[in-house]
Amino acid sequence: MRGGRGRPFGLAFLVVLLLALVAPGLAGLGGLRRAAFDAYQLLAPRRPASAPAVIVAIDEASLIIHGQWPWPRTLLARLLTRIGEAGPAAIGLDILMPEADRLSPERLAELIAGVDRETADRLARLPSSDAALAAALRSLPVVLAVAGLESGETSSRPAALREPALRRFGNDPAPFLRRYEAILRSVDLLHDAAKGHGLVSADPEGGVVRRLPLLALVDRTLLPGFGLEVLRVASGSPLSVRVGARGVEAAGVGDVLAPTEPDGSAWIHFSPHDPGRFVGAADVLAGTVDARRLERKLVLVGVTAIGLSDHQATPVGDRMPGVEIHAQLLEGLFDGSLLARPRWTRWLEAGLLAGVGLALIVFVPARPVRLSVALTLVGVAVILALGFALFRVRGILLDPLGPSLGIVALFTGLLVVTLSEAESQRIALRRLLERQREAAARIAGELEAARRIQMGSLPSPAGAFPGETRVTIYSFLEPAQEVGGDLYDFFRLDADRLVFLIGDVSGKGLPGSLFMAVSKSLYKSTALRRGGEIAHLMREANAEISRDNAEMLFVTVWAGVLDARSGVLTYCNAGHDDPWRLSRPGRGLDRLEGGGGPPLCAVDDFPYVSATHSMEPGETLCLITDGVTEARNARGELYGRHRLEDVLAGLDPGADPVAVGEAIRASVAAFAGGVAPVDDIAILVLRWNGPAGASRVTDERVSGR
Repeated sequence: MRGGRGRPFGLAFLVVLLLALVAPGLAGLGGLRRAAFDAYQLLAPRRPASAPAVIVAIDEASLIIHGQWPWPRTLLARLLTRIGEAGPAAIGLDILMPEADRLSPERLAELIAGVDRETADRLARLPSSDAALAAALRSLPVVLAVAGLESGETSSRPAALREPALRRFGNDPAPFLRRYEAILRSVDLLHDAAKGHGLVSADPEGGVVRRLPLLALVDRTLLPGFGLEVLRVASGSPLSVRVGARGVEAAGVGDVLAPTEPDGSAWIHFSPHDPGRFVGAADVLAGTVDARRLERKLVLVGVTAIGLSDHQATPVGDRMPGVEIHAQLLEGLFDGSLLARPRWTRWLEAGLLAGVGLALIVFVPARPVRLSVALTLVGVAVILALGFALFRVRGILLDPLGPSLGIVALFTGLLVVTLSEAESQRIALRRLLERQREAAARIAGELEAARRIQMGSLPSPAGAFPGETRVTIYSFLEPAQEVGGDLYDFFRLDADRLVFLIGDVSGKGLPGSLFMAVSKSLYKSTALRRGGEIAHLMREANAEISRDNAEMLFVTVWAGVLDARSGVLTYCNAGHDDPWRLSRPGRGLDRLEGGGGPPLCAVDDFPYVSATHSMEPGETLCLITDGVTEARNARGELYGRHRLEDVLAGLDPGADPVAVGEAIRASVAAFAGGVAPVDDIAILVLRWNGPAGASRVTDERVSGR
């Protein structure tokens, strides 16, 4: 799963997140979704466009004037009558009265101790309070509240309900509606007198009321919600419901339909608590309320006094009277501002999660963390903005938290897997680096040993010619790498003849060093076996070195045989630079040419020819490889031949080979300025001191000869 930079894991995790997002009722997501919807309402509460409902509140002031609750039902009858005088469209009585009025005249004798029998009989003959309230109910368009019960523990049975007229569009709504086993209702006398009955029950989610049922079932009887029933009684139109294959889609009165959830409940877009919705019951009874305030209004009567009312938590406040929640539902029905959560919102949420998630799967493993974080934040911000825009403009409830949390979880998972894979790669790379370092150390050790062997195979003047004063030699070799392909050699053929040579193999590094060692050994072996005729020696060496040359390398060689008694030098040049002659004072600087031919191993059986030169006592030959003239500085400039000749021309006439060689080395090093050499450097400087040796040359220079 970590392979492919974590993308297989990301795809699998995204599928899991999508399934969790679209799964109904998954634990935890419902609460987060509701919290998001509440946040919408806090940020953008509804602004009422109309005021169809007025609440007549039995508040603390009314209780102070008319006594504690419950009031005598004759007082309620008088309250309803005063409301009815103002000409309301309908009255919703949000009060349950399941028992007979204990303050009714026929029951007062039971409450007052010491009442004589005659008084009790006179009280019993008076009209009951329930009858007075029932009379008021029959004369007015009043809707009584009923409450749904989960079990049939009351005497109220569903058969006592009158099912209102219903226009149905589509399927039967019964299988989808919220179902109650029984109801809690007012006594029969009052229940039967009302024009309608509306359900006041709600199902708080997490202790917060967000939805109210527009339609529900009590056993098998259809029951409208309290607000919808008030609107039906006011309009005189039948209830309407549209049902699809997956549940209730809309419900309302007549042609006015509001969107619902599949169970027939409607989302309320709340506005904050508004005291302007309320008038006091005591003021209505006193006649101090302007009748126009109640005229043609939907008047809801409810108890709002603290300690008596059913205050509920809503998205916009901790405490709101239940009767005001019903008023907000009526405002939403009138204004068309009820909220909706269509089925397609779930697929839009899943699409947003899938789209941003796929972008993260592609982007996170291949980009720096800061860019991945920026993409994640942008994706979350877009989803939050889209959700709020749909709520504000269209009243659509799109859940932003589900996709956003899924995106954050996916990003975290991808980041963890990517970092884990990177850590694994880092560990593997560290192990590989350790193995490479070990291998490099072994190779470096082997190369160092090879360097010591190669450098140890080169002769030293003191070791090659002990006690020899007729010839002075300086030699130097510096490989560009640990080992190199340049070579020099000098050795005796006999007591008077000396062989010396310098060469440059076409390769560098280890291959060049191997070929250098082979070439040097074969050349010396050929010279010792075949004698001192230099042209014949060059031809034999060419054949010997070419024999096992699988890599097709070649080597340039300048070789000479010097007779130390006479100073006669026989030499042959196989493709190498001609040496410089440093003669006695006043004779200048020139090159020793002639005796040429191609490099060894370049042309088979080439007829090399030799040349002869008679050296003067004190004459010096300077031989180099091209690593000297091709040295580069930091600007990429070549050292060149003219700089070398300037150094040689500027030397003292009596400079010995050591001074000549060290002057060349110092000049090249100063020019390069610390830049690593690109080619091997070899220097071989030979001076013939004359047949009598170094002392004679010194004496001649001292005497000026």
